Amino acid sequence: MFFYKFPSGPFDTNAILIGCSETKKAAVIDPSLGSTDPILEKASEGGVSIEKILLTHSHWDHIADLHVLKNKTHAPIYVHPLDAQNVEHPGSDGIPLFFPIKSAVPDHFLQDGDVVEIGHLKLKVIHTPGHSPGAVCFYIESEKLLISGDTLFKGTIGNLQLPTAEPGKMRESLRRLSELPPDTHVVPGHGDDTTIGDENRFFQN
Repeated sequence: MFFYKFPSGPFDTNAILIGCSETKKAAVIDPSLGSTDPILEKASEGGVSIEKILLTHSHWDHIADLHVLKNKTHAPIYVHPLDAQNVEHPGSDGIPLFFPIKSAVPDHFLQDGDVVEIGHLKLKVIHTPGHSPGAVCFYIESEKLLISGDTLFKGTIGNLQLPTAEPGKMRESLRRLSELPPDTHVVPGHGDDTTIGDENRFFQN
């Protein structure tokens, strides 16, 4: 597996390039503002083919470069159906946009329990509503790695003061994540990495 993180945009949203070292097939997760060029440069350096664009959710800071990346790679877009509307109509989730964001059309809908294959790498979809209705995490069991989007961070959880937030569903989502091994490495949508065990206190309520 190869894995690169690109903190980009006004909130240092973590865009991710992840893929299979053997097949050189890759996916981009959450193409944040300004992330496209450095991602494509890294992919070119490694002879990597970007074959999928995956979204943990569709808040604008996670999709700001989606239109650009789609046009340059022609890779299909994967998103949970409950977050698809904001991909097609950015700002329709009630969260103010800092600037105009071009729409995109999802190609595939993610569902809880789906397995997305990138070469020989398998990413399991865990539906984790709370921060947004269609929020998902991607779990790579073979690597003990969780890409948590804005559900779980180092030292905190996703913002529940937004129009899309549902605190009750967030509690259930955190309960599900608590079932992962404590040494699971967590890469959140913003900030530093952590582990499931280090964030145990958020799973107790």
